Amino acid sequence: MKPKVYVTMPIPEDVRHYMTEHCEIRQWTGEKPIPRETLLQELNDIEGLYTSGGSIDEELLNHAPHLKVVSNVSVGYNNFDVDAMKKHNVIGTNTPYVLDETVADLTFALILGTARRIPELDRLVKDGNWKPSKDDQEYFGIDVHSSTIGIIGMGRIGEAIARRAKFGFNMDVLYYNRNRKPEAEETFGAEYNDLESLLKKSDYVVLLTPLTPETHHLIGEKEFKLMKKSAFFINVSRGQTVDEQALIQALQNKEIYGAGLDVFQKEPVEKDNPLLKMSNVVTVPHIGSATAQTREAMTMRAAENVVAVLTGKGPIDPVTE
Repeated sequence: MKPKVYVTMPIPEDVRHYMTEHCEIRQWTGEKPIPRETLLQELNDIEGLYTSGGSIDEELLNHAPHLKVVSNVSVGYNNFDVDAMKKHNVIGTNTPYVLDETVADLTFALILGTARRIPELDRLVKDGNWKPSKDDQEYFGIDVHSSTIGIIGMGRIGEAIARRAKFGFNMDVLYYNRNRKPEAEETFGAEYNDLESLLKKSDYVVLLTPLTPETHHLIGEKEFKLMKKSAFFINVSRGQTVDEQALIQALQNKEIYGAGLDVFQKEPVEKDNPLLKMSNVVTVPHIGSATAQTREAMTMRAAENVVAVLTGKGPIDPVTE
């Protein structure tokens, strides 16, 4: 008998075909995300769970006595209770590598959008408020080229951003990471800094760290006060890596110049969030990997992880072993 896998999300037909060659598939087909209670009821005989989110915790694992693998269609895995999964001998996997360049593209879109005020000035033109003038200083932005970028978290995505920064925009690249990256230093001329020094020297601060207990609110009031008043803060990691109220205050008090945000403390972001009223803040709805090509590659990678575990080959991208 084929191992049973429960899929909580839509998947491309080629991904479905690949998985059904090796596994028996059941799938949630509702328009909204699967309710927690419904998912728990489905897990009694399931060996593989294929999902894009939702808490994988003691409660869920107690409802899934045969579960062997949870495959996240995401590079992040902060929804995993790693200790509980190890206790239940459940392997967790993610989908690294396939989204690196796409997230790096979005990061630079946020940098350019904030620095050159693209959304703000787009609205001005479309609203009919572009007036003839001898002086266009009111439309001025800030240069990106030949400035300094500080990357917090020099993983694969960080390296893709550093490459764009160095060779595309002639930027000086600073980075802060748990470990030195000699290859990045040699290839991109990246300069290792402690966090405080990076914040003080960077024109654009890019946050890329995964969400862990150590990185929760990594950037807060103290860190924003260290940044240049002319600096931009870009977050493409997770909303909880930043003290969002401290960010709001830093922007309101003009302690930093602007921000570009793909992620928020609460998602979807609440309509009364002050960040949504600020013209110097560019906001997008957590779309770091959101292109058709990349999302399909991620769904296939997640399928390969499920199949690898359930056919005895071991995970390709383990995060809980």
